Amino acid sequence: MDNIKKNNQLAILGGDKVINTTFKPYNSIGEEEKKAAIDVLESGVLSKFLGAWHEDFYGGAKVREFERYCESYFSVKHAITMNSLTSGLIAAVGAVGIEPGDEVITSPWTMCATATAILHWNAIPVFADIESETFNLDSKSVEKNITERTKAIIVVDIFGHSADILAMRELADKYSLKLISDTAQAPNAYYHNKFAGTWADIGGLSLNYHKHIHTGEGGIMLTDNDEYAERMRLIRNHAEAVVGPKKESNLSNMIGYNFRLGEIESAIGIEQLKKLDKLVFHRQGVAKILTAGLSKLQGLRLPIIKPECSHVFYVYPMILDLEILGVSRACIYDALVAEGVQGLIQGYVNLHTLPMYQQKIAYGSKGFPWISDSYTSNISYDKGICPIAEELHESTFLGYQMCLNDLTNNDIGLIISAFIKVWNNFKYMK
Repeated sequence: MDNIKKNNQLAILGGDKVINTTFKPYNSIGEEEKKAAIDVLESGVLSKFLGAWHEDFYGGAKVREFERYCESYFSVKHAITMNSLTSGLIAAVGAVGIEPGDEVITSPWTMCATATAILHWNAIPVFADIESETFNLDSKSVEKNITERTKAIIVVDIFGHSADILAMRELADKYSLKLISDTAQAPNAYYHNKFAGTWADIGGLSLNYHKHIHTGEGGIMLTDNDEYAERMRLIRNHAEAVVGPKKESNLSNMIGYNFRLGEIESAIGIEQLKKLDKLVFHRQGVAKILTAGLSKLQGLRLPIIKPECSHVFYVYPMILDLEILGVSRACIYDALVAEGVQGLIQGYVNLHTLPMYQQKIAYGSKGFPWISDSYTSNISYDKGICPIAEELHESTFLGYQMCLNDLTNNDIGLIISAFIKVWNNFKYMK
């Protein structure tokens, strides 16, 4: 009887926890990637980029092979590899012609690089609110934030579900705006029979180590626009040294960098991309089992997948109805962690609340670019500008990091059991 009592009692209150093992870390690297990397090492050519107008300006054999493979896989005219998606977003914002003082609308619920790519070109990030169904940008909030200074929208396909890119495309066309898609977390997600990231003027995927597939660090930029593709290649590789001999006439934003991906990473990327379908399918299967196991828990809203969309579940997103549950998210989170659940996150992020935006300090100490001859408005980053994002972050959003562990069916069953146990014991948590 005592054992039964301890099994049913919450671990946070002294009972036995449900999960007593550490789940196996997720690792998409296999023998194919090892062989590909060794082949490059044995060739002695780890990179072949030259920061000059030369036949090697566009990189070595593996870089070019990886780019051609990406173009075929994602059905786009151009794929441009980068050493990170951060670099890729910087290149994309520069390529579409953003100028100092321009405003670019984006989401507060994203990795900080999405917005700092805007600041990089001395333009002004403007944060629109998100929708509570998919946690992506709300087109109505975006339109409310459009001014005569708005020149682009950076849409984020958060957690693995595409934003409503057709609604964003309609806004972009209506107001003559450029459209960039940050699809870091949604490789292989579909929106109306096309890959997320391929609907925008430029889209970008991340190859950072904790994604579905990775090369350690890296990014892929996708576009059907010849001009944007070439300008991103220039920004990637010391543009200012190349535009003269290449006879480029448009010198706007031709400040170049070393954003180049190496031959080893490209060789690994080729092998990783071959696995993407299988890896995503497995994550979707895990999510399906989780949804079936958690569907009867009151006060827990499970992931929503919009019609004609797919979800690749970088994060398994949930919302808590605190009125129904009668306990705080912090109490629920602590109880689940005590039961051994690994990979939970409370809230996500609200970029507009970061010190840089609250104090408007970025370049130097005098408020540039918010205070400058190029920008005379007074954009607000006050709390309350993104009420849905703020409430979700502060009190109701609970996520499970799906790319953290390589979950077996037994692991998934234990996670479900831990949730059910906590839900059955709320009366002891009040």
